[in-house]
Amino acid sequence: MNYSVIDRYIDRLIDETTPDAPIWNIESIRQGKEPAWNYIDGCMMTSLYTIYKLTGNRKYLDFIDKFVDYYVFDDGTIRGYEMSTYNVDNINEGRVLFDLYKETGKPKYRRAINLLYSQLQSQPRTETGNFWHKKIYPNQVWLDGLYMAQVFYTRYETTFNGGRNYGDIVKQFRNVWNNMYDQEKKLYYHGWDVSKQAFWANPETGLSKSFWLRSVGWYTVGLVDAISYFDLSRPNLKAELITIFRKTIEGLEQYIDPQKHMFWQVVDQMGREGNYVETSGSAMIAYAMMKGARLGFVDRRFAAVGEKIFNGICREYLTETDGELNLGGICLMAGLGPEDKPNRDGTYDYYVSEPVVENDAKGTGPFVMAYTEIKMLKH
Repeated sequence: MNYSVIDRYIDRLIDETTPDAPIWNIESIRQGKEPAWNYIDGCMMTSLYTIYKLTGNRKYLDFIDKFVDYYVFDDGTIRGYEMSTYNVDNINEGRVLFDLYKETGKPKYRRAINLLYSQLQSQPRTETGNFWHKKIYPNQVWLDGLYMAQVFYTRYETTFNGGRNYGDIVKQFRNVWNNMYDQEKKLYYHGWDVSKQAFWANPETGLSKSFWLRSVGWYTVGLVDAISYFDLSRPNLKAELITIFRKTIEGLEQYIDPQKHMFWQVVDQMGREGNYVETSGSAMIAYAMMKGARLGFVDRRFAAVGEKIFNGICREYLTETDGELNLGGICLMAGLGPEDKPNRDGTYDYYVSEPVVENDAKGTGPFVMAYTEIKMLKH
């Protein structure tokens, strides 16, 4: 495959974006939201920084700095960020602040890192010690939240805190492995209400009903990225996460569509009416496989497996119309509850009912992330 077209696609995303109106944030555009700090932009900033490190092209770094500078004020407060919501999604974009602080030396980036870390210090927790996903979702752990919070948390611990809370991070992943992983299916359920009170939760286990691809994708990326930021001071804790990651990736392999080389929106329901191969989750798992293979966390053969998935996404959903590239097959959004949204019940019918769009960063961000691993494979 000619990967140079993807460089052109990335350039288009940058060229058509301003900090207050990023082209990739389809959800915000549709809802007419004011510009605010969010995990979707965070996905793009993280992946673009990796592109910068690989290419040395300062246009990527300049773009990221200009974008994030718009959101972070001199005192370290953040546009549109409210700690009182205790939403772990809002932690994710903080990852790029470490890189920008190192690159630019701007004190406000360090202050913003401290602000986000202070949220984690007071984040409500389940009785098992896991962060609540959001204040409006009490006692609930969602797979996506492990990516949103734990990677930033790990990076902070490694960079500024001597890894003192590594044990807490590993415990939160361990709890998910012990409680949300179906050993027979070898898949994780999307959500777990530890109190077993949510309308979508199994009254005996607290688990949601289905295996949603993107949530599994977030979790695999959260694992591989967190592991990559662990230093060598706690080898046993790092080894435990690597074991969980390896078992997770090996279990997922059976669900790759043999013709399309992608994963389906509801992972274990391949070919069922209404289901479809989905871009964002497929890209995340491809990234996790390739990165995990490169760093020695899983067998080297997963580099080729991940590349095949990436190529499958390109064949299925990367299209060109009048010289303009578009990435389709992206589930716009999905969640569990709250009570006033009873359709978000974690069933098969719910997950296949949400809109499918082009160019939303929940797909383009992971796609670019996976592309960075392709670039490393080819060098």
